[in-house]
Amino acid sequence: MGGFAAIGECMIELSGANGDQWRMGFAGDTLNTTWYVRALTKPEYPVDYVTAFGDDPFSVKQRAFLSENGIETANSPIITGARPGLYAITLTGAERSFTYWRNDAAARQLADDTDALAKSLDGREIIYFSGITMGILSPKNRQNVLNAVSNARRQGSTIAFDANYRPRLWENAETARQVLSNAFHVADIALPTFPDENALFGDATPEDTANRIASYGVREIVVKDGTEPALVVAEGNRTSVPAAIAKAVDTTGAGDSFNGGYIAARLGGLNPVEAATSAHKVAARVVEFHGALAPMSEARAAFIA
Repeated sequence: MGGFAAIGECMIELSGANGDQWRMGFAGDTLNTTWYVRALTKPEYPVDYVTAFGDDPFSVKQRAFLSENGIETANSPIITGARPGLYAITLTGAERSFTYWRNDAAARQLADDTDALAKSLDGREIIYFSGITMGILSPKNRQNVLNAVSNARRQGSTIAFDANYRPRLWENAETARQVLSNAFHVADIALPTFPDENALFGDATPEDTANRIASYGVREIVVKDGTEPALVVAEGNRTSVPAAIAKAVDTTGAGDSFNGGYIAARLGGLNPVEAATSAHKVAARVVEFHGALAPMSEARAAFIA
């Protein structure tokens, strides 16, 4: 087994508004995590982003951007006539809100070709996906992703999942609860965020979130809670890991960068508590930059500090 693969949507990101001037980049929750896994692992370690692309000029730029930064795209299909989704970040202080244009995004077709998806995941050491990955898909393709991930797990891959609940992506809350619960059932590592789990499942405390997810059979759980400590439940222990102090200017990608730092640390041999400590350092540095993708060099410096 070797390499990391994440499944999801690469979007056009508009950030850093200055009047009517906007900076264009590329981001998306699982892509953000992939960016930090790439930054924090050895250059020769295979890192792939599994999605579907359009064939328009922006999609060409997406693929070039990923390749230039050491992220390959496995067997991700290119869909004739399709284009990427787009979102804009609006900041109030350091807190962000998003406006999306994604209904026709190519990534919604990422699981249409089940053979290509299976090939993209074949032989991976670790596979990561999220509730946003599932939320953008049709019911049929949600099941296609679960089937592909489950098959990879049976072949020896470790599966990491973050529910990352976003109500606007779902038909209704009940559908979201069912699909996300099914996804947790195929995960070895869960990286939920407490406010999201509280909103969807009604968990009163991070401990409630950890207990519920453990009941699905997940053996390693890290419940993130913003600037509050993360609760790590693994190896028979429960540990509260304090967040690192940051001078935040933009909290976009905070949880995603934590996930990337955590996964990279575990790949590097750190135990779950050590990995959460390193992940907090990465997230604290990332929120000191505008946009979801901080420079890889800055993430590396925080990771090894």
